[in-house]
Amino acid sequence: MHPVLIENRLNRRRVLQLVVGGAIVVTSVPAVAHHGWSWAEDAQSELKGTIRSISMAPPHPSLQVVAADGVLWQIDLGNPNQTERSGFTATSAKPGDAIVILGNRHKDKTKMQMKAVRITIAGKNYDMYPERIRTN
Repeated sequence: MHPVLIENRLNRRRVLQLVVGGAIVVTSVPAVAHHGWSWAEDAQSELKGTIRSISMAPPHPSLQVVAADGVLWQIDLGNPNQTERSGFTATSAKPGDAIVILGNRHKDKTKMQMKAVRITIAGKNYDMYPERIRTN
């Protein structure tokens, strides 16, 4: 085979490798940022309310909770495996159930979002992140 043809094929292969590698990096960065704790306050707080909806869909299960003051909150649970290990499933609660959430709220106070370390429904605790639970 002619040396120029070999070099062109190698260049195309390098470009393809760079494109694929770049695509992997670009698509994985938002997932890492979203699933970390850097967006959440260090301090934990408690939120009481009523479940409006439950989603068990990836990337992580979540709840929509209406607090006592009428404000709607997004509650992020653990990843699907952690949530299942905690004992919480799609049938553990239903809209209208009272809930207490212990967790870390978003640093941006305009965002009504919290990452739950524990949820309590009908007196039963579901510990999403048992190693992170800090109670007074």
